[in-house]
Amino acid sequence: MKQDIVIIGAGVIGLATAEKLLSQGARVTLIERNEIGLESSWAGGGILSPLCPWDYSDDVNRLSRYSAQLFPQWASKLYKTSGIDPEYLVSGIRILSFVDKKTIEGWLLQYPTKIQYLTASHTDIHLNKKHIPSNHRDQENNSSILMPDIAQVRNPRLLKSLHMSVLRLGGKIIKNCAVNQINIRNHNVSSLTTAQGQIFADYYVVSAGAWSKALLGSYALGIDIKPIKGQMLLFKFNEPPITNILIKNDVYMIPRQDGHLLVGSTIEDVGFNKEITITARNSLMKKACEILPLLDKMPIIKQWAGLRPATKKNSPYIGRHSALSNLFMNAGHFRYGILMAPASAEILANEITNHAQKIDINPYQPGSISQTELQ
Repeated sequence: MKQDIVIIGAGVIGLATAEKLLSQGARVTLIERNEIGLESSWAGGGILSPLCPWDYSDDVNRLSRYSAQLFPQWASKLYKTSGIDPEYLVSGIRILSFVDKKTIEGWLLQYPTKIQYLTASHTDIHLNKKHIPSNHRDQENNSSILMPDIAQVRNPRLLKSLHMSVLRLGGKIIKNCAVNQINIRNHNVSSLTTAQGQIFADYYVVSAGAWSKALLGSYALGIDIKPIKGQMLLFKFNEPPITNILIKNDVYMIPRQDGHLLVGSTIEDVGFNKEITITARNSLMKKACEILPLLDKMPIIKQWAGLRPATKKNSPYIGRHSALSNLFMNAGHFRYGILMAPASAEILANEITNHAQKIDINPYQPGSISQTELQ
């Protein structure tokens, strides 16, 4: 394909879409209102699974699982192209809070997954024994669950790897370039009016995360995306204090190979407000110390917030706009942007090039719910 394609938004979804289209021969320009990949894509944890997948819809599970299958090869390809290691790592997820076994078994019938039910005797295999006080180890119970094959990626490094790959594949990236207006003629986008002048293309892709609905304005047509703030904490150990990703209720911990430990995250419906708060800091710290008491004596290296692009249907919009024939959507991934990136990019590229899809994409079509919401 030789079409000119403009992608609005250079987070993980925009970058992944650009990388896929460039690899197929398209001419791609990415425009970003601020800096590359520094919004929710950077702020997230990089877990390559919904936290407790049996709590999520089939639409989320289907896309997540397909994308997770693509990730190892995709991460390897990006490393070779860019020279930057995204740090893809199979670390497993361990769920410490109670989960009804019937719920899990019912989910496993549809989504076969390796799962281990753990007892207290298994604890030291999955926690770094010398960092966990004995009284904490004794509190383990039979409801602990391990999914050993779940992976993680270090999202800031993934973004750098994607950024470099896009450039090396011939993509153009324009930073600090806000879109002021989408210009329409005969049910097509004719151009974009931006802070750096008019931009023209054959096709346009909206991948602006939480800002996507505002960008579309009156052309949103049922595409309902809003920001949900998430705050996280960062700690640093000499070596990883845990070996698996840990989840207990609404808090998770992600160990990095160099000893960094991420703790997240809040879910706050506060509009486009990215301020960090003492309330969130104290809440996350209290819950984290219940899981890993050693954190009580560790300094917090950093606290930050990101704005996730949430949708009412809790799954993204991927595909052609319902009213503008050369405008496409790839947005609204909420907490799963990193996880869903390779599959979302593949689906969007197949839509533009009219190639067959490998999974059912009807639940993600931008027009699939527009008429209902307009009534």
